Amino acid sequence: MNDHTHSQGKPDWAALATEIKSWAQELGFADCGIARLDLKDQHAALERWLSNHYHGDMDYMARNREMRTQPSLLHPGSLTAIVVRMDYLPPQAGFADTLSQPHLAYISRYAGGRDYHKLMRNRLKQLGNRLRERVRDYDGRPFVDSAPILERPLAREAGLGWVGKHSLLLERSAGSWFFIGELLTNLPLPVDPPYQGECGNCSACLTLCPTQAIVAPYVVDARRCISYLTIESDGAIPEALRPQLGNRIYGCDDCQLACPHNRTAPLTAEGDFHTRPQLHQVPLLTLWQWSEAQFLAATEGSPIRRIGFRRWQRNLAVALGNAAASAELLKALEQGVGRVDPMVDEHILWAIERQRSGLGQLSKQQQRLVRVVQKGLPRDA
Repeated sequence: MNDHTHSQGKPDWAALATEIKSWAQELGFADCGIARLDLKDQHAALERWLSNHYHGDMDYMARNREMRTQPSLLHPGSLTAIVVRMDYLPPQAGFADTLSQPHLAYISRYAGGRDYHKLMRNRLKQLGNRLRERVRDYDGRPFVDSAPILERPLAREAGLGWVGKHSLLLERSAGSWFFIGELLTNLPLPVDPPYQGECGNCSACLTLCPTQAIVAPYVVDARRCISYLTIESDGAIPEALRPQLGNRIYGCDDCQLACPHNRTAPLTAEGDFHTRPQLHQVPLLTLWQWSEAQFLAATEGSPIRRIGFRRWQRNLAVALGNAAASAELLKALEQGVGRVDPMVDEHILWAIERQRSGLGQLSKQQQRLVRVVQKGLPRDA
């Protein structure tokens, strides 16, 4: 050890922990905490969630269960986790404007810019490099939504926030518009106290979820979640849920928009997370007319690219079916039949029937959410 050594020659771990948090801030992280690597108290809840099949087709969630509650198994020799937060809310997000206009495409605000995985992992690697310079025997490994770790409970243990009723991490002043990453280390750093917070009697996220995916406080049934349906699921979207998707073509922010803690959430300091012009409040018809080559070019470096053109077309077809009826949309849908595959065609035919019947409209629940957003997020004008 170089700069953090007691007179007896032992490392001054407390002083190093303080410097780690300073380094994290220099690297662009909005918060940093240190946690123990024991999440066994989460085991029963995880087993209940899996036994109810709330993970849908995400079979990987049922694997490596021991690792999820014992992160040290991911990187043998690890003793503590340095957990970081990076804010991603872009300026002029246009939440209410987009949700209130069914002909525009709504894309979850985390996905409008650069893919956060590589950006955050690179920053965590830089943090690890600084530690390696200070501690001769340092060993560590970064993770950003890339391993079987129960990230949100771990972040709570590190003092970064509490797990809200929508299952996302919440912090009183920062809300939930942020990403989480971890650096598992073999260093016996002093841990921070777990974050003390709760949602209280608020149930806004449960009430305003379009598909009622939050089946109980803190429990989400992924099979009903719009983010799962538009991103994770590779098959057909259940017909009964399609009208509730509205114009959401990639993910959903409704539970976060409904949360009162997000009224004071900070905007991101990372320009890479700003929404790309070609993805900001774009007409559904414009995106529908993209070729696969145009889709790949426009989403290069974006998390959207990983769903592929097939799911992109599926999601757009549903959104077009929910849009106000027009001859132009109907013609575009009819021209799309046979473009991709039978699964996408089934959604196109559903949308064509909706357009012919004039069923597309803004649901009452979506109208209510728009009013909530307009009232709670004045900067979203």
